[in-house]
Amino acid sequence: MSDFDRYYRVLGLKPGSSLEEVNQAYRQLAFQWHPDRLPKDDLTLQAEAQEKLKALNQARDQLRSRPLHVQARAERHADRDAYRDYAAREHSRSYYDQPPHPKPSPAQASSQAAPSRSAQSPAASPRSSVNQSANFASWQQSPQSAPASRRSTTDLSGTDWQGADLREQDFSGRNLSQANLSHANLSDAFLHKVNLSHANLASANLFRANLLQADLRHANLQGANLIGADLSGADLSGADLQGAKMGFSDRIMVKLTGAILTGMIMPNGSVHS
Repeated sequence: MSDFDRYYRVLGLKPGSSLEEVNQAYRQLAFQWHPDRLPKDDLTLQAEAQEKLKALNQARDQLRSRPLHVQARAERHADRDAYRDYAAREHSRSYYDQPPHPKPSPAQASSQAAPSRSAQSPAASPRSSVNQSANFASWQQSPQSAPASRRSTTDLSGTDWQGADLREQDFSGRNLSQANLSHANLSDAFLHKVNLSHANLASANLFRANLLQADLRHANLQGANLIGADLSGADLSGADLQGAKMGFSDRIMVKLTGAILTGMIMPNGSVHS
């Protein structure tokens, strides 16, 4: 068994699963084995959870860094399957839904015997036209619907995604500095080591978001929902969290282990020293 096959098995996946499937499996298992969800007095279970999370993190990181030719091959297979399904649907529709054509006369048959060069052009093949349409459509997708894993650039600074539905998207390592994400739904999103400095996250939903080691310097988080978010190691210096939801009553439900809080404006308006 290869190392990659073993990593897939750790996440309960079949070898060759897509990155989207890897991220989804990791989210589910990491949430299930998070030590905060387990009894604190059960030291054996806590130790098992730590080892499980360590294995899950290693598997996800290794699978995300697969050689590009492996990822490209998986995407080619996905494109091939998508085209095959499309062709089957088009064939079925053209066969069953189209009205019968009248039988051509002998003169018409002879004139149609030699198709024009334009009809024989490779550009007119169904596969080519389908791929061109798909590629064009992917570029025309709105930011709200385009999956993060499909965007090639890591520089998304200044992007306007106000009110966008970005739940469970993976923006790990991306540059979203000065982006407008106010009122956006980022629940369960992966924002590991993302640059959100000076970003507008006012009233954003960051429920259970992974913001591990994120750069949130001077970010606007007023009224944001941070319940269940992991901000371990994040830099929140100068960030504005006035009115942000971080728990219930006196119970804080945000993980801030090792976070930098210098100059951060607390939910109650006080400044952290």
